[in-house]
Amino acid sequence: MNAQTPYALKSYICGDWKAGARDGVLLRDAGTGAPVATIDASGIDMAEALAYGRASGAALRAMTFHQRAEMLKALGKALSAQKDAFHALSLATGATPRDGMVDIEGGFHTLFSYSSQGRRELPNTRLLVEGPVEGLSKDGSFSAQHILTPLQGVAVHVNAFNFPVWGMLEKLAPTLLAGMPAIIKPASQTAYLTELVVRAIIETGLLPAGALQLICGSTGDLLDHVTGQDVVTFTGSASTGRMLRTSKAIVENSVRFTMEADSLNASVLGPDAVAGTPEFDLFVKEVTREMTVKAGQKCTAIRRVLVPRAQADAVIAALGAALGKMNAGLPGDAATRMGALASHAQRDEVRARIRDLQADGEIVVGDPDAVSVSSGDPDDGAFLNPVVLYCDKPLSAKAAHDVEAFGPVSTVMAYDDLDEAIALTQRGKGSLAASVFTNAPEVAEAAVLGMAPFHGRILLGNRASAKTSTGHGAPLPNLVHGGPGRAGGGEEMGGIRGVKHFMQRTAVQGTPALLSAVTGRWIEGAPTRADIHPFRKSLETLQVGDQIVTATREVTLDDIEHFASFTGDTFYAHMDEDAARANPFFDGRVAHGYLIVSFAAGLFVQPDPGPVLANYGVDNLRFLTPVNPGDVLGVRLTCKEINPRENAEHGEVRWDCQVTNQDGAVVAQYDVLTMVAKTWPQ
Repeated sequence: MNAQTPYALKSYICGDWKAGARDGVLLRDAGTGAPVATIDASGIDMAEALAYGRASGAALRAMTFHQRAEMLKALGKALSAQKDAFHALSLATGATPRDGMVDIEGGFHTLFSYSSQGRRELPNTRLLVEGPVEGLSKDGSFSAQHILTPLQGVAVHVNAFNFPVWGMLEKLAPTLLAGMPAIIKPASQTAYLTELVVRAIIETGLLPAGALQLICGSTGDLLDHVTGQDVVTFTGSASTGRMLRTSKAIVENSVRFTMEADSLNASVLGPDAVAGTPEFDLFVKEVTREMTVKAGQKCTAIRRVLVPRAQADAVIAALGAALGKMNAGLPGDAATRMGALASHAQRDEVRARIRDLQADGEIVVGDPDAVSVSSGDPDDGAFLNPVVLYCDKPLSAKAAHDVEAFGPVSTVMAYDDLDEAIALTQRGKGSLAASVFTNAPEVAEAAVLGMAPFHGRILLGNRASAKTSTGHGAPLPNLVHGGPGRAGGGEEMGGIRGVKHFMQRTAVQGTPALLSAVTGRWIEGAPTRADIHPFRKSLETLQVGDQIVTATREVTLDDIEHFASFTGDTFYAHMDEDAARANPFFDGRVAHGYLIVSFAAGLFVQPDPGPVLANYGVDNLRFLTPVNPGDVLGVRLTCKEINPRENAEHGEVRWDCQVTNQDGAVVAQYDVLTMVAKTWPQ
C-alpha cells in the first residue's frame, strides 16, 4: 500500500479480512490530493462481530496481568520494527515526520508504559484485590473484600481522525491489560494508517484470536447490539458523542460509555510573566507549538490564549513573529514546519469556524483565505496558515468560548486580574487540558484551585521545568486524559486507573477461608500451616498461609540506649524519663519503633542461604502499642501473597508480620516484602 495507489480498505472481523459490499468512499492524500484508498464496511454483520469478540474473550481472561503485560511489550517491539512503513503512509494524513512521531512512536510508548506499569503495579493474577478487608462480625468469622474482574463483553473504541495510531493504542493498551477484547472503529479519513498498523498487529500472532477486530467504514447497527458487559469509548465531536451516548441499547443496558469531545483548552500567562521573563518566552513557544503540531488538529491544542491586558500587544507581536516562521507545505518536505489539515472538508470546516469566531474578535495574525506554502499546491492540498484572533472583551464574548476551530487557530484574550483569567478558563464549560505559565507560587496555587474542577489536566510551566516539561498538549499514559462537561466527562489512560474502566468492582462476602481462596491473599482467620520454616521454601512449595510463630525477646533499657547511641536517634521519648511521661502517648521511656522492627526481623529470619533472596521493603507499617523496658516481644509471620514474575527465576512474596507483647497486645503490624526463588535445591 502507498499514498499514490488507492485500494479497498478491509475490516478484520471474526478472524478474517472482509471487504465492504460497495465500492466505497475515496480517501485522498491531505498534502497532494492524490487518491490513497477507498473505505466501506457495508454488508458486515456487526452483531456477529460482537458475539465473536465475547466468545473469544475467555482466552484473554485466562491470562494473568503479567502475561498480558508481556504481550503488550512484545507487541510494542514488533510494531517499532515496522515504524518506517507507518511513517511513510502517515505523510498522506498531512502529518510531518515530527507529527508522525507523536502519533506513531507515541502509540508505541503507550504500549510499553502499560506493560511496565502492569508488571510493576499489578499482581500476577487474574483478578485485582482492592482495598482492605472489611470486617463484618465481631468474632472475625464474616468479612468482605472488594475485587475487580474483567468484563465479559467487548470494548468498542470509536476513534478520531487526528491520531490514527496513538488514538487506537492509547485505548487498546489498558483494554487488553484488563483482559477485554476490542473492536476498533477508526475515523474514515485516516483509517488507512490504522488498518496498516492493525494488519501488522494481527501478523505478529501475539494476540489471542478475537482479541482485536477492526471496522473500516460505518459501524452500521453495531451499537444496537451492545450489552451491559460491553464498553463503548468515543473520541470526536460533542454532538456525535451525545447522540451515541443516548442511543437505545446504551441507555437501556447501562453500557459504560467514555467520551472525549470538543475542548476549548486555555493557556494562561501569569500576571508576573511579563515580556522579557523566561515564562513569557516559554508561553509564546508553547502556544506556537500547540497551534502548529498536527496543524492544530489536536484535542488538547491551545484554543484560548489568556494574557494580562498590558501584555496583549507584546504577545500578539511575539506570536506573529514565531508563526511567521512556521511555513506550511508538503509533510515530507524537510523545510516544512507545519503540514496539511486532514482533508479539504476539514479545511472548509476550520474556515467556517474562524468566521464564527470573528463575531468576538479580529484576525491579527494570518489570513485564512490566502494560503502560502513552501512546497506543494495550495489548491491540491488541504493547507491553511496559522491564524490568531484578538478578543478585547472576553467576559462578554460568546463564540470565543463556544466555537472550536479544529486547526491552527487560537484567540488571544485580555484579562484584567487573575480572578478574571480563572473565570475565563471556566467559560470553556470543561476542558481536557489547561496550562499556566508563572514563576509565582501564589499564582500557581490560586490558578489550580480555581481551574481544577473544570479541567482534566493542568500544566504549570516555568523556567525550572523548561527543559523537562512534556508540554501543554501531551497526554501521558500514566496521567488521566479526559475532562468534565463539554470535554465529555470521561477519563482515559491514567495508568492502572484506565485498566479499571474495563473491569467490574464486586464486594465478596464470606468467611476468611473462602475469601482467601477467592483472592489468593491470606487474611486474618484464614487457614495457616506451620511445618518447616517458610524461609526454607521456594515458590514451588510455599503456600499462602504458611506461618511461623517465633520465640520471644525481652526489650531492656540497655537495648534502647544502645540503639539510640548506635543510630543517633536520641529523641526524648527514648532517653528522658520525665519528658516521656509528660507525653500524652507514653507512660515513660519507650523503645524506638525501628528497634522493634529490627528485633522482629531477628526473631523471624532464618539466616542460612536459601530461597529467600532479598528483603526489598515493608508496607503499611504501624506502631500500635508503646513498648517499654521489660516488655517481651514475639512475632507471628504469615505468607500473605505470592506473586511469581513472568520470565524470571524469582517472585515476590508478601508476609503479614504481627509483633505482640507479653499481654498479647499488637505493638507493630506491617507487610514484609521479599524476593523468593521459584526453585531451590533441597
